[in-house]
Amino acid sequence: MTRRVRAKLLRIRVAVEPAYDVCIGVGALERAARELRPTDVVLRDSGVPAGVAELHATTTIALAPGEEAKDWASLASVLAALADEARDRSTRLFVVGGGAALDLGGLAAALYLRGVDAVYCPTTLLAMVDASVGGKTAINLEQGKNLVGVIRQPSAVYADPRWIASLPEAEFRSGLGEALKSALIGGERFLAQLERDAARLVARDEAALVELVARCVELKARIVARDPHERGPRRALNLGHTFAHAIEHVAGYGALPHGIAVAAGLALALELAARSGVLADAALPARVRALASALSLPASLDELRAEFGHPLAPRELATAMRSDKKSVRAEPRFVLPVRAGKLELRVAAAPELVLAVCAPAAKQGRARRARARRARRMRSSPKTGS
Repeated sequence: MTRRVRAKLLRIRVAVEPAYDVCIGVGALERAARELRPTDVVLRDSGVPAGVAELHATTTIALAPGEEAKDWASLASVLAALADEARDRSTRLFVVGGGAALDLGGLAAALYLRGVDAVYCPTTLLAMVDASVGGKTAINLEQGKNLVGVIRQPSAVYADPRWIASLPEAEFRSGLGEALKSALIGGERFLAQLERDAARLVARDEAALVELVARCVELKARIVARDPHERGPRRALNLGHTFAHAIEHVAGYGALPHGIAVAAGLALALELAARSGVLADAALPARVRALASALSLPASLDELRAEFGHPLAPRELATAMRSDKKSVRAEPRFVLPVRAGKLELRVAAAPELVLAVCAPAAKQGRARRARARRARRMRSSPKTGS
């Protein structure tokens, strides 16, 4: 992975096979527009506001916004549109939209004619810091999130921060949730930088956002280059996601933004790490809660419940986790933090411990008090000799 500046645009090389560049900065979308050929097709999330930069192609396919696009019907519709236009293997699919559009568009490109090139033009902070890099494509099933997909890298990525200014608040916060995950994976320097920049990021300062996107892309590019097919170190990128995907499943796909669910998932992962003896840095949970609050993110599952008005019942979450794509024989595996920058990647946790972590705080308090009462009774009960 290398970073270089060319014509005021930052380019980060993702050193997989074949390698590709992520172009970051104001003007990146204009650069993408100049790359369009007559044989190319644009797949555009219909929820993307017009006006920042237009990609004009002979054929443009509209896609429903958000997670509702990630299903069999949408995938079939895109493939049929490509076939109706008699597109051949010289076609490149320019995907313009958020993470859901990139997931679906990347899968369509991988399947059509057994593979045409995909060019990603992410329009949300979430897509810029996460979905646009690494080649993961997917649709959802009723049984769980991202259960059908392939890993196939794009041929190029163009990330223009001007899109971020027009994002709805919840969608913007969603991107910050994934950035918080990246900082925990990246280590102390990345985490401290995010703490210093939190106020500027919440204010959508353009320079701070460009630097944040670059840091996240560099981290992911480095990890993906080591493990393109997620057989080892790349599993670190799933930090908080076993919980987050279960939250999205139980709430209903699209009911709450992915990165906001990830923020709550990080709090749960830290709590599970502490309770299971994995966590070495006892101060990290409080530090992450403070940073989440500074980034206007939920610092706990209870805060997420309160914000979105959904009970997110612990047993429903636990059932959803059994269908997680990282599960082994229907038993979830968790990525848990030891400290910033160091993770345990495949932790099996006792089901009752997972339920306890997901329980509302009031119920956890009652359980703690009940355990304390039992302990006091045991200490005060008369001992009998033999």
